[in-house]
Amino acid sequence: FVCFVTMEDAVDKYRSPLVSRYASAEMSFNFSDRKKFSTWRKLWFILAKAEMELGLGVTEEQVAEMAGCLELNEEDFKVAEAEEKIRRHDVMSHVHAFGVRCPKAAAIIHLGATSCYVGDNADLIVIRDGLCMLVNKLAKCCHRLKDFALKYSDLPTMGFTHLQPAQLTTVGKRGCLWLQDLLSDLKSLERLKLELRFRGIKGATGTQASFLALFDGDHGKVEKLDRLVTKMAGFERSYIITGQTYPRKVDNEILSSLASLGASIHKICTDIRLLAHMKEIEEPFEKSQIGSSAMAYKRNPMRSERCCSLARHLVTLSLNPLQTTSTQWFERTLDDSANRRISIPEAFLTADVILNTFQNITEGIVVYPQVIKRHIRQELPFMATENIMMEMVKLGGDRQEVHEKIRVLSQQASYVVKHEGEDNDLMKRIKEDSYFAPIHERLDAMVDPRLFIGRSSEQVVEFVREEVEPNLLAYKDHINGSADLNV
Repeated sequence: FVCFVTMEDAVDKYRSPLVSRYASAEMSFNFSDRKKFSTWRKLWFILAKAEMELGLGVTEEQVAEMAGCLELNEEDFKVAEAEEKIRRHDVMSHVHAFGVRCPKAAAIIHLGATSCYVGDNADLIVIRDGLCMLVNKLAKCCHRLKDFALKYSDLPTMGFTHLQPAQLTTVGKRGCLWLQDLLSDLKSLERLKLELRFRGIKGATGTQASFLALFDGDHGKVEKLDRLVTKMAGFERSYIITGQTYPRKVDNEILSSLASLGASIHKICTDIRLLAHMKEIEEPFEKSQIGSSAMAYKRNPMRSERCCSLARHLVTLSLNPLQTTSTQWFERTLDDSANRRISIPEAFLTADVILNTFQNITEGIVVYPQVIKRHIRQELPFMATENIMMEMVKLGGDRQEVHEKIRVLSQQASYVVKHEGEDNDLMKRIKEDSYFAPIHERLDAMVDPRLFIGRSSEQVVEFVREEVEPNLLAYKDHINGSADLNV
């Protein structure tokens, strides 16, 4: 990623922290000026090449000259910048800069095209490449979570509903809840990547009138030109119907799916933050990492907090394309342009940061089984009372009498926990009550946490086998490598 930024610019002008602080080099480059404007040149090149192949007055010498100047140098940027100050038109300034480098081809650059030929088609190429990066990164995260779920598939832990202790689950089963959401996001992004089309060569209002004029009314050649350019750009299909732009609903669908991914990551990382508060699970914490400038003992879940923070930004960005889509008058208005320059790159860069950070979390997450067991011991005696009651009835006890005995002992144990701050001693009280003598010897076995997790372990294995692994099979060559964080 080459960027012409002086030291003065770096410290005296605002730079988005998404690029300067967080995002990966590959995603930053994907939305860079160099990628954008070199893609414009490639689009002008393939248009000229296709026009030559279909018999327009474009020469091999002109096409060859363009082919040798597809990458911009520093002088190209300066020429284009100076020209845009005069023309106030970014596309024409780069047509001019390309023509300066390719004087023989200058007369046929942009032949028959409108600004959206390069602008929109380049955006679609960048979006396609960005989706490819994101699905690979998301697949890595899914793979890491799959391993986590299998590793802890049978480790009992407290379940929570309403943020109150509920029936036990397992650490791995909870990981599958996280994984299921991410798998849904993966499928959504895969579908968008698969269905993404090229705008193609459509002219000023989507009617292809300029190209029909160039080919003297030959509709067949215009159709061939559209298919040829689409194929050269690496797309299978182009839109048959467009206005001046490709349908802005495409942006809406993509950013909505990215927002959904953000919501998934936010939920997962909130869970991790809550579990860190309980000291049951911790995100990676490096040897020299500082948790607080004042409280030296702190181990703040800063990675999860970053994910949540940026996920909120990603969710809000989805509103921009919704509003843009709804305000595109007739064939197009230009009030989409400035908005899209900000919202689309930021959405991809934010998603990129979130996935990089979340992958780092999943690769170093720490589980503390003894803390989890201690928390289970605080709550499980109450949950086990129904089983105890049933066993006593089986041995001849009166259900109502047993219920009252357990109720009284439970209230006493609860008082000790809430008012005296001591551990839950319900099992001790039951063991010391002669009424429950028939089950005293079996009491410890009756409160084994593994008896209360249902089919959690089996569900993990089934889910991984039936849904996770088949969907990750296509990414088997992309799951290696650890995530590195800039800060």
